[in-house]
Amino acid sequence: MTAGQILFNVVFYFFALLTILSASVVAFSRNILHSAFALLFTFWGVAGLYIFSDAQFLAAAQVLIYVGGILVLILFAIMLTHRNPREDSGQESNQSSSVILASGITVLVYIALLAVYLPVNWSGKAASYGTMTTEMLGTALTRNYLIPFEAVSMLLLAALLGAAYLARRK
Repeated sequence: MTAGQILFNVVFYFFALLTILSASVVAFSRNILHSAFALLFTFWGVAGLYIFSDAQFLAAAQVLIYVGGILVLILFAIMLTHRNPREDSGQESNQSSSVILASGITVLVYIALLAVYLPVNWSGKAASYGTMTTEMLGTALTRNYLIPFEAVSMLLLAALLGAAYLARRK
């Protein structure tokens, strides 16, 4: 192995480990704020894995939409809502009701995924659907589909303003 391949593997496994560990914190943390911040690292890890899969557009969309939009919205929702009275009394805000049941379901899903994954011959070539680059997609969104793109952005802005209004209303 060359030094470049070793570095490639180290960075890949870093992103994989970051994704798995932070997703575990999201699932098992008893504090909702800690779960939300761990979700940030999960999203960044998934974006890094998208880059390794040669899906730069998905990585950029992951960062812009999930980290830049959804996670910020979740953090605002947590910060703007009233505090849970159980937090003030020392109880957890994000109780895990059945870790054993959730772990069992996780193992069953993992076994089902392995049952689908292992029999497939992965040595074949992928189907070619044409070459659509990120630049071509960006050009299409800002020229051919500009009106729908802007309509969706206005709809999301209205939803954000409505959520802020509902959160602050007495």
